[in-house]
Amino acid sequence: MTSTAADTGNTTEGPGDDDTRITADILKVAGAVVVGMIMAILDMTVVNVALPTFLTEFKVDAYSTVAWTITAYTLALAAVIPVTGWAADRFGTKRLYVTALALFTFGSILCAFAWNIEALIGFRVLQGLGGGMLVPLGMTIMTKTAGPHRMGRLMAILGVPMLLGPIAGPILGGWLIDAVSWHWIFLINLPLGVIAIVYALVVLPKDSPEPSETFDFVGMLLMSPGLALFLYGVSSIPGEGTVAATKVLVPGLVGLVLITAFVVWAFRPEHPLLDLRLFKDRNLTVATIVMFLFAGSFFGAMLLVPTYFQQVRGEDVLKAGLLVAPQGIGAMLTMPIAGTLADKIPVGRIVPVGMATALAGIIGLALSADPDTPYWRVILFLFVMGLGMGGSMMPTFTSALKTLREHQVARGSTLINVIQQVASSVGVAVMSVVLTNQQNASEAFSALRALGDAKQAGVQPPAWATETAQRLGDAFQSTAISDLAGAFETTYWVAVGAMVITLGASLLLPRRREESKLLEGEGEGGGGEGDRATPPVGLH
Repeated sequence: MTSTAADTGNTTEGPGDDDTRITADILKVAGAVVVGMIMAILDMTVVNVALPTFLTEFKVDAYSTVAWTITAYTLALAAVIPVTGWAADRFGTKRLYVTALALFTFGSILCAFAWNIEALIGFRVLQGLGGGMLVPLGMTIMTKTAGPHRMGRLMAILGVPMLLGPIAGPILGGWLIDAVSWHWIFLINLPLGVIAIVYALVVLPKDSPEPSETFDFVGMLLMSPGLALFLYGVSSIPGEGTVAATKVLVPGLVGLVLITAFVVWAFRPEHPLLDLRLFKDRNLTVATIVMFLFAGSFFGAMLLVPTYFQQVRGEDVLKAGLLVAPQGIGAMLTMPIAGTLADKIPVGRIVPVGMATALAGIIGLALSADPDTPYWRVILFLFVMGLGMGGSMMPTFTSALKTLREHQVARGSTLINVIQQVASSVGVAVMSVVLTNQQNASEAFSALRALGDAKQAGVQPPAWATETAQRLGDAFQSTAISDLAGAFETTYWVAVGAMVITLGASLLLPRRREESKLLEGEGEGGGGEGDRATPPVGLH
């Protein structure tokens, strides 16, 4: 089949022998996307290690106050993601991507020069508005650049920043704070942002936006605040220790009501903010369910690993981050292999193998939570977890995106990112509550924590804590640490149960090769043979 393509400024080539090659132009576009996504995802984790520093630098009494530097960013990110799909179609993907980079970089500069905690929280909102658009826009750009025959391999490239964020964030943040000052966890985004903006302007194809769709104002008023409120309620669960707390229930339920109202509304307008009609496609629905379960179970457990090394093994932030690195190495080994396979064979034959490998790693981690377990054993199972994640995460994304037609990519990418954001937040909240409840059930650990808090505050410790320490004598410290290790073990077993469900769901992914719809034209049934012979349109 031959094709003739007009010069649209597109970096991809037409279908045929060259349609499967990863060309230099495509790699340049991928580079622009990866740099922007690394900035956004890295920033979500690098600030975590700075919270104790913010307490002293800004002379803040309550830890919950400085935690708003993370919460504000997350809520801004959640609020802007739903409108990204419409904005990309309306203004053009390149234009919006460069604007998001500029907004994120400007917000970073303001954060670095914040004069009090209130100013820092406000500037983090601005930063989150830019960062929230970078990930779905990056996915949209990569999907349209790849075309149907290269998507698996380019999605593997997209997975790099998703791996680097959780691993490199704590390491980089800890090093910058120790070596320079907290200001540099934000200032480092200035040279990166300038490079990313200039590079994107040069290599990304020219936009050809077609602003024909009306904006769904009702959908925005329902979904953006609904998602932000729901995630705020969910993210408050670990701090409150229970779902029944007012701080959890009120925003969570109000957000859930708004999201439910959006679901009802979304089928009325011709162009809703998030197009739920896309779920008519079985493959998209199954892939989305698998992504939701995987993000909730795997990432919920993964984010507890650095805490395990710090609390149970007594490591500092930098050492804990380095010990988690083998997981990222494992994922980087399998991710390009899985991406290549996803372009050749059905994902239903790839993802279950990756899920089973990740499951084996988490089971090994649960069996290795004891404080006396050799490090090499824990690191081995983290490496196995990484192998499984690399073999399953991006092929699942590929399966979902291949169900979209060219004009649906921006909205579909946005929908997928919203669902993943909710899943990750729910997973982290559930695992944190399980861990907290297990910790609170230990008398020895509760006493050890109470004694430590009293010493730090310079006040008299509770009588029950002193009594518990005296009763246990020399075994007090070891008993508390052993109970803490048991709390992590129980939490990992909860993650194992969730991963078993995820593995079952992955067996429903397509096991027969199906043609991608990415080259199809408008309309429910796609275009005819002539439409299929047209190369992917430029990055609209």
